[in-house]
Amino acid sequence: MKKKLLLLAAIIIALVCMLTLWQVSRSRKFQFFGELVPRVNTSQKVVALTFDDGPVPGTTAEILAILEQEHVRATFFVTGAELQANMAEGRRIVEAGHELGNHSFSHQRMLLVTPSFVKQEVETTDSLIREAGYQGPIHFRPPYGKKLFALPYYLWKTGRKSITWDVEPDSFPEIASDANKIGDFVLSQTQPGSIIILHVMYPSRVESMKAVKKIIEGLKAKGYSFKTVSELLMLGAQASPPAT
Repeated sequence: MKKKLLLLAAIIIALVCMLTLWQVSRSRKFQFFGELVPRVNTSQKVVALTFDDGPVPGTTAEILAILEQEHVRATFFVTGAELQANMAEGRRIVEAGHELGNHSFSHQRMLLVTPSFVKQEVETTDSLIREAGYQGPIHFRPPYGKKLFALPYYLWKTGRKSITWDVEPDSFPEIASDANKIGDFVLSQTQPGSIIILHVMYPSRVESMKAVKKIIEGLKAKGYSFKTVSELLMLGAQASPPAT
């Protein structure tokens, strides 16, 4: 009986540990190493509009045209594989004055991965981003927002922050299927310092693309201005009290 109880206790502990690690891996606000940024602490009505994946032909030009019309600079977290295949599209993003971020090379979930795999994924994509002509700081966003040990440790040791988000309409199927719902969600959830994530690069995300103009116009009407992630981080640093 005692052995059975010990075995049961061990199973329960293991399950609790697995559940805890799963929750940590998908958390937008916590990781084991380094700094994770879901939004920036500021009282100013500023936000960062970010786009994940790509670049790909066609939709890259479409989203760039919208941003140019609205006079908005954004941050594009690109994958290395798609940037390598569509370097001309990446250069267009840079030439238009936007920021490129690193979204890994292969867009695999970085959970049970080796340090060497993380290093290769990040540094290969960094090199491609530089090849596209981008010269600013390169921020990293975990694919699917997933991270556990190796990825945050590498980012911490190399002096990087993990950039996530606090406004994510595409994560809710009942919202992501309708452009008006996406726009309404973003307008209701955004606060000063928010980081908004959208996916517009693929045909399956046409509703997100259609929502971009409504989001920009609606936030402008509320008094918000748009910054790149780097600019938003600088504002947050200026708002933070000095270290004692």
